[in-house]
Amino acid sequence: MKIQNLIRDNVKSLRPYSSARDEYKDTTANMVFLDANENPFNTGYNRYPDPQQLTVKDLLAEQKNIGRDHILLGNGSDEVLDLIFRAFCNPNMDNIIILPPTYGMYEVLANVNAVDVIKVNLSEAFQPNAKMILDSVNQNSKLLFLCSPNNPSGNSFNTKEVEELLLKFKGIIVIDEAYIDFSEQKSWLNRLDEFPNLIVTQTLSKAYGMAGIRLGICYASKDIISILNKIKPPYNINSLTQEKAIEQLLKTEVLIHQISAIKSQREILEVELNKLEYVKQIHPSDANFLLIKVDDANKRYNQLIEKGIVVRNRTTQPLCENCLRITVGTKQDNQNLIEALKTL
Repeated sequence: MKIQNLIRDNVKSLRPYSSARDEYKDTTANMVFLDANENPFNTGYNRYPDPQQLTVKDLLAEQKNIGRDHILLGNGSDEVLDLIFRAFCNPNMDNIIILPPTYGMYEVLANVNAVDVIKVNLSEAFQPNAKMILDSVNQNSKLLFLCSPNNPSGNSFNTKEVEELLLKFKGIIVIDEAYIDFSEQKSWLNRLDEFPNLIVTQTLSKAYGMAGIRLGICYASKDIISILNKIKPPYNINSLTQEKAIEQLLKTEVLIHQISAIKSQREILEVELNKLEYVKQIHPSDANFLLIKVDDANKRYNQLIEKGIVVRNRTTQPLCENCLRITVGTKQDNQNLIEALKTL
């Protein structure tokens, strides 16, 4: 597959903006910086941030065992996804394929970018059907989004189905691994070299506990990363975000402990939920949440709100009738939830 054939023509010919910090990179040097029209008085943040976030990328590269030039960072995963749309999808011409129920921003970003959406529902077990997906493809299908572990169902996708799609789909496949740290399944990051059309997105918002700093991560071939770098804003990741990301990425023991605690609490929560008569089904989860089917999702959601507990009502989503999505909280959060559920 030739990735160049998938890029929008205007992006191919685009000359990216070159910022002051792109032209003179060594900001640690003992120099007088008069090149970026910055305020000269030191506030700690009067200088522009590193436009390529090299320190953050170096940490990620070491931890993920991947080259730095295979990484792009975004202001949340949503910016990464938007860049992918703008690089590969021609407005009012191309389409994407999504697999409901899935993360809602794929469709929102398609609408923003004037890109059509083809929907191929997952199976009753929330698994993709490669044949159905490939049968829905046409010559203008540019992107296929696979959320694994899937939001809102929580399960990981069957490896053989994903492999078939990677081998046969003629566009870009984005595997959204926002919840991969909670899964027993290996990341597709380990197989990036096998598939030139594969993009893997991850985030610091879930397992790393940094949703507030908005840092999304894109892993892909050097060719794809260079394309996305052409169109990203020059200073899209601010200094504060970079500093907090570095701080958290170095806390590997804390990360391991918190992931273990969440997975343990997920198991406890599942046991307790199974004791409730109005809970009809608990879907298997590789994420930090559980999707449960109840007798009446609207009723149970409102009852929990009255008791000061907010869950997510997913009953309007395909295959999710009367389903609630419950995030795994702290031990105390989960105890409060269970006590409240027992009184309904």
